[in-house]
Amino acid sequence: MQLSSPVPGTFSRRTVLAGAAALAGTTATTAAAVIGPASPAGASPADAAASGAAQAGGGAVVFRDVRLLGAPDPSDLVVVEGRVSRGPAPRGAKVVDGGGRIALPSLVDAHIHPDKTTWGGSWVSRRPASGIADYVEQDVELFRSQRRSVAERAYGLMAHAVARGTRAMRAHADVAPAYGLAGVEGLAEARGRLRHALDVQTVAFPQHGVIRTPGTAELLEEAARSGAVDMIGGIDPSGFDQALDEQLDLVFGIADRHGIGVDIHLHDRGAKGIEALRGIIDRTRALALTGKVTVSHVFCLTGLTDGELAPLAAELGELDIALTTVAPSDSLVLPIARLREHGVRVGLGSDGVRDSWSPFGNADMLHRAHLLGWVTDVRLDEELTNCYDVAAHGGADVMGLPHADLRPGAPADFVLLRGECLPQVVVDMPRRDMVVHGGVVVARDGEFLDRGKPAGK
Repeated sequence: MQLSSPVPGTFSRRTVLAGAAALAGTTATTAAAVIGPASPAGASPADAAASGAAQAGGGAVVFRDVRLLGAPDPSDLVVVEGRVSRGPAPRGAKVVDGGGRIALPSLVDAHIHPDKTTWGGSWVSRRPASGIADYVEQDVELFRSQRRSVAERAYGLMAHAVARGTRAMRAHADVAPAYGLAGVEGLAEARGRLRHALDVQTVAFPQHGVIRTPGTAELLEEAARSGAVDMIGGIDPSGFDQALDEQLDLVFGIADRHGIGVDIHLHDRGAKGIEALRGIIDRTRALALTGKVTVSHVFCLTGLTDGELAPLAAELGELDIALTTVAPSDSLVLPIARLREHGVRVGLGSDGVRDSWSPFGNADMLHRAHLLGWVTDVRLDEELTNCYDVAAHGGADVMGLPHADLRPGAPADFVLLRGECLPQVVVDMPRRDMVVHGGVVVARDGEFLDRGKPAGK
């Protein structure tokens, strides 16, 4: 089954991504296969018990009658101090009835833009666009037209993501003279409100370009100096900014001075993309930033043969440079299995959600795992399970988080849902009946359990 192609002449987020090939003067080729403190309003007594036990710091919770990873036989999942415990439930442990549901690891969104969303607001009619510059202009118009603050909009989307089973996300915030640091500050406020339910890393992202838009470099420096961001971003040093060395030197210099990471959007393909990736590799090595650099999208890798990919992947693995994909199509998704063979960390993300670029997106990482399987045309149980693994553990690897794999000692971050087995869950995407973060029930029946409002509100 093939997705229909866009009408010739139209422009969308997907055609922007695909259009990176045109910028590089190349033609896309088919990608290789992937992978191989009160109770919250609306909370049930069981939720309150779990929440209270975890907040007490020494309490224990037993999630009774759950099927770990879809096992046929139910068992007890014991949580002590926010982590999965090996032993039997301690005396006096609180009990939450799992009702025979499957327990699966919570998911990680390794690439999302919550600051740009209109989620939860009125419908926005989008206009035609002929290139990234048009989208950037429409971003600014949308930002200025919103009555709700970045913090409010981002909070709504991020809380929704939690209710769909997301435990952590890397959130990109646009930084440009048109916004100042409003995006960074808004995400910081939303992150603070959600700290009990969601782990967030923030990237100061120069969507308007680092060099082509005067004043952006100074804002990136200010964002890093403020301590509000975990990483500095970049975007297509050659194809969009047209200043490869100048942009990379600036971005890596800020990261090096402030001891933070780098996460660069790289849509360029062909020679331009490889040249930019080569520059990223060289600077990572020169500045000893091993394990602190991520490249997002990386379309220049999608059409390479094994012989072309292997040496690049080996260097990425050696320097522990992570990659992320949003699986927009079969020709743009990274060859995850082949990259992992070289020790490259690869995560999956949502990208934009109901912003000026597109009316689509839902911040549901189970749906994104489903899309990963769809665009790569998988059909075997192992392949479907691997799609879930990328959405859960691949993103955790990118963010440097431990796997929430339900093993003893793992973070007690999991979802409970009704289903037959994990592959069927990826295909059917059942409702997340309960979401647990650190042993605390943070969402039930698809609804986030808000623990309260910011002080003074």
